[in-house]
Amino acid sequence: MKTISIATALTILASAAHGAECIDAKAAKAGFILERPGIHSEFRPAAGGMVSVANDYQSQSPQTQFLFGGLIEVFRDSETGQLAMIPFSDLRKLFPLKAGAKSKTVFVRLAANKQPKGTETLEINVKGKETFSLGDCKYNVLAVRQTIKSEAGKTQDEFTALYAPDLQAVLAR
Repeated sequence: MKTISIATALTILASAAHGAECIDAKAAKAGFILERPGIHSEFRPAAGGMVSVANDYQSQSPQTQFLFGGLIEVFRDSETGQLAMIPFSDLRKLFPLKAGAKSKTVFVRLAANKQPKGTETLEINVKGKETFSLGDCKYNVLAVRQTIKSEAGKTQDEFTALYAPDLQAVLAR
C-alpha cells in the first residue's frame, strides 16, 4: 500500500511546483495525469467507487492499482505479480470521510500461488481537516491515519495520508 501514496505525493508536488494548472474536483472526475521526473501517474475513475492509477516508473516496472475512493488499495498489478485485498465488509459505508471518523475493516490479502496467512485489519482514524499547499495550489485534505494489523494484532504498517476527497487522491504521507 506504500507505493502509490509516495508516488502520488511526488507526482502532484512536481506538477504544482512546475506551474501546471491546479487539479480540481471537475478535472479529477474526468481523470488526470500527474508527473515528475521518473514517474508518470494516470488517475481514472472506475466503476464501483474505484480509482484506477496507472504508474509508469523510469527505473521500475509499470504498476496499476485500484484504490477504493482513491484511498484504500484493493488491487495491484505489476510485472512482479498481482495482489488483491478482499474486504469482509462494505467499504462504501466508510465514505464520505469526516473528521473524527474511525473504522476497522477486516480483509484477506491474496497473491498468486500463495495461501493467505490469515486476515488483517485496516484501521482508519480521520484526525482532522487541513489545507495542504503544493506549489501555488491549495487543497482541502483530511489527515487519515491508516494502520494495518495482522490477525494476531501486530502492526504491519502505519502511516498518515493527507487525502483530498475532491480529487479522490492521497497528496502526501
